[in-house]
Amino acid sequence: MNPILDPHTQKVKFAFADIDGIMRGKIISREKFEKGWEEGYGFCNVVFGWDSNDTAYDNATLTGWHSGYPDTPVRIDTDTLRTIPWEDNMPFFLADFSNPNGEDLPACPRSLLRRIKHQCEAMGFHAEFAQEFEWFNFRETPQSLQQKGFRNLEPLTPGMFGYSILRPSLESSFNNDLFDLLTAFDIPLEGLHTETGPGVYEAAIKHDEVLRAADKAALFKTAVKEIGYRHGIIATFMAKWNAELPGCSGHIHQSLWNPEQTKNLFYDESSADRMSPLMKHYLAGQLHCLPHVLPMYAPTINSYKRLVEGAWAPTTLTWAIDNRTTALRVLNNGEAYTRLENRVPGSDSNPYLAIAASLASGLYGIKHQLSLDVPPTVGNGYTNQTNGIIPANLRQATEVMKHSSLAKELFGEGFVEHFTQTRDWEWRQYARQVSEWELKRYFEII
Repeated sequence: MNPILDPHTQKVKFAFADIDGIMRGKIISREKFEKGWEEGYGFCNVVFGWDSNDTAYDNATLTGWHSGYPDTPVRIDTDTLRTIPWEDNMPFFLADFSNPNGEDLPACPRSLLRRIKHQCEAMGFHAEFAQEFEWFNFRETPQSLQQKGFRNLEPLTPGMFGYSILRPSLESSFNNDLFDLLTAFDIPLEGLHTETGPGVYEAAIKHDEVLRAADKAALFKTAVKEIGYRHGIIATFMAKWNAELPGCSGHIHQSLWNPEQTKNLFYDESSADRMSPLMKHYLAGQLHCLPHVLPMYAPTINSYKRLVEGAWAPTTLTWAIDNRTTALRVLNNGEAYTRLENRVPGSDSNPYLAIAASLASGLYGIKHQLSLDVPPTVGNGYTNQTNGIIPANLRQATEVMKHSSLAKELFGEGFVEHFTQTRDWEWRQYARQVSEWELKRYFEII
């Protein structure tokens, strides 16, 4: 059914997430929208043939100069209609590259999550997810960032003020706009507060059905940036923008329910640890699959600067009950709140890919009835390396995923091939640079 638009609406905005989670899209006329909402709109597939800086990959087979970068139909999901409150309530839709017959563009992150969601439902489960983000705010503009060469930036507020009631009052209009405008944009928050670091905030998005949860997480980052623009503020979701400060997480909270959503299938009151056998299979699946899918949680060079000991981010393949030093944290105080928190993803993760990796890994554990043989960590998870450690950089992680038959089983060869090609490209762009650290260390003395 053609979605009902206000009769005075003359234009519509739509967007989709590329492989890096960047929102790409257009504003189109009402006439164009009405003519193509069902059949789709031709969109140059270079959006899956270039990187976050619009530089064309030299190693991609999905598209490239060899294919001429043709148009590929992108289809609006009419169930995602919302209005943008800071743009005169312009209608907005999310889109993806899913075909009506179920076939789609292998590289499309939202289409990938759709497939995993359908597998979950076919197994008789309703997946409930939420992602939370930390990010730093600066009193800068896009122009000033370039003029300063991304150095000597002015944080929104100075000092280390985690959970401060005082600091947000300095920017109460921005703080209130975040909460209120995001809610009006159908991204309701459960909480918003400062974190440890100058100008750093954390927001927890209210949980929802898995695809809608990923939609909200993907839109959250762009929405925060746009709201920030209106206050003369730049928001960054880099995993680790400063080596001396904590990194920024993108933790994923997840649980499985019965189709009627009346019973949390992760909770078992009769069990000593209140974890159901299903939850243990799910958790075992995530531990087992994590090394094979790590680039979907940590997709950038910078991601691995966050995954260091003592920085509130995990470094080992561990789990525990309510322990913030492990990769996977179980929260199970009551049925309504029992869930698994994946603490590996940073705020730079693509929500569609990170959530797809989490859900697919958990379902793998259920399908194969994997036993939770790894005991829960007691105390410091950084020192517990019994089950292995998280790879130290994007190159190592990409090599594992590239050759993983398990990753191809979960996501298909087409996706794994394209995604690992893009991560290999990212590593090569980094490897050819000469850093300031190298100049200071070697220029004179060597």
